[in-house]
Amino acid sequence: MEILTVVIGPEPPGRLDKALARDVPASAHLSRSRLARLIAAGAVSRDGAVLDDPKVKVAAGDVLTVSVPEAEETETAAEAIPLDIVHEDDDLVVVNKAAGMVVHPAPGAPGGTLVNALLHHFGGALSGVGGERRPGIVHRIDKDTTGLLVVAKTDRAHHALADQFAAHSAERSYLALCHGLPNPADARLINTRGVSRDPGGVIRITSQLARHRTDRQRQAVVFGGGRHAVTRVDVIEGFAEAAALVRCRLETGRTHQIRVHMSHAGHALIGDQTYGGRRKVSARALGADVAEVARLFPRQALHAATLGFAHPADGRPMRFEAPLPDDMATLLETFRGAHAS
Repeated sequence: MEILTVVIGPEPPGRLDKALARDVPASAHLSRSRLARLIAAGAVSRDGAVLDDPKVKVAAGDVLTVSVPEAEETETAAEAIPLDIVHEDDDLVVVNKAAGMVVHPAPGAPGGTLVNALLHHFGGALSGVGGERRPGIVHRIDKDTTGLLVVAKTDRAHHALADQFAAHSAERSYLALCHGLPNPADARLINTRGVSRDPGGVIRITSQLARHRTDRQRQAVVFGGGRHAVTRVDVIEGFAEAAALVRCRLETGRTHQIRVHMSHAGHALIGDQTYGGRRKVSARALGADVAEVARLFPRQALHAATLGFAHPADGRPMRFEAPLPDDMATLLETFRGAHAS
């Protein structure tokens, strides 16, 4: 058990939870949600009296005692699942996630997830995140998207990394194979609401994203009432205007953001069963065999290829790249072969 003493500073917010969140030492690495749970559990007191109401009034100069228990063992099971570890140190791990792996346990996927695999990998080396001995998931990528993820091993690292992602200072770029050839000079594309052209031929897609009105498993582009989302797209290689290899850079990181934005722009990702509709690669342009290979591609052709951030312990720049997975690399070479013939 760790005992923290917090002195409320001048002109505090009018209620306990907000004042405590403002004045608790940064070195304690206690998030707002963790502090709320500690208040509810009766772990906060003033002059020996327990304060378990987050709305209770506090004043400047009040001395609060916060009892922080040791991190508890998580109920999530550790599973011996192979992982592609790109980097690991005392604070974090960078993983190149395989297709088909869910990041975090959920009702539809209680096991076989990245978290289950990391718990086995870490063994007893976790100091705890949010009061539990568990890896801190800073960001997620979809089950069938491959590529780089950073995961925190400590509360300190989790908070510092989460702040970078919230401030959009972390670098995240994806490689994708899409239908058609996005062209920043194409009037149809640039006249699509939310699509504009940045210097250097980069396509900028800006909208809000919200849950689809009728299908709660999907996201939809909206222009009011959703969460702000920006994706920048540049074409790396085109294939007879039937398909393209593109780089998508995230300014924000919303659920399904790249997939939804590319579909909205008229260039849905190959293999995307949710947002691709019935789009097919042109057999006339690349040949019937190639079109069939693209039609049978079993997942969205999306790979988190580059990840950069400042290390949470000392601020040094960290940058990682992961090559295309075999299935996307094979599809890319198929397009290249057809385009060259």
